[in-house]
Amino acid sequence: MKNSKYNFKESILFENEDYVLINKPPFISTLEDRHDPDHILSLAKQWISDAQVCHRLDKDTSGVLALAKNPEAYRHLSMQFENREVSKTYHAVVDGIHSFQEKSVEASILKLNDGTVKISKEGKPALTYFTTKDTYKAHTLVECHPITGRMHQIRIHLRLLKAPITGDEVYGGKPFFVSSVKRGFNLKKEAEEAPLIKRMALHAFSLEFALLNHETVKIVAPYPKDFQALIKQLSENRR
Repeated sequence: MKNSKYNFKESILFENEDYVLINKPPFISTLEDRHDPDHILSLAKQWISDAQVCHRLDKDTSGVLALAKNPEAYRHLSMQFENREVSKTYHAVVDGIHSFQEKSVEASILKLNDGTVKISKEGKPALTYFTTKDTYKAHTLVECHPITGRMHQIRIHLRLLKAPITGDEVYGGKPFFVSSVKRGFNLKKEAEEAPLIKRMALHAFSLEFALLNHETVKIVAPYPKDFQALIKQLSENRR
């Protein structure tokens, strides 16, 4: 996807006088990125002049992202994130078959200078819950509930469970090739097979929080095309 073709308005999932929530596509940064002049905040400001991003998603992560339209709304949601009152749900396809039922991982995370993280007692406390949603031939669809909001938290906690996210090569995930599940899958001669999903298979599925009038909203972001295609291949080729 070329970011220049991204239409901010078309990605809106919810909007009122205080907030706009979008379904962020993959391959676009939430905030300024020296490698990419287009980012969500700059595009949002063309739509809403005072827009502020209330939290971050990794560049390759798709899904629901909240932006505030005014300073009061920004403070209101920021406090909910700080007090762990926001309910965040992510879906991830991971390598291997795993049976998680509200499996908790409590392991401190330390940021490294190279932009990655590691599990370390010197890091900041982090807690995530994992539940299996579906299993396939050699992969699992997992629902993830991060209680804290540390950098790369879901990714490193899943690696700790020996269930790295498919395509997340930074933390031990392997690329997904259709030939690995589909019998008789043939490429044209001398063509090299490309991974079906060209990123880690992580999607911010829903966000639940309180509006300024104290009404609770839960916003769900449908899977993008590449995540849908991955689930379809896994579902159709279980055996």
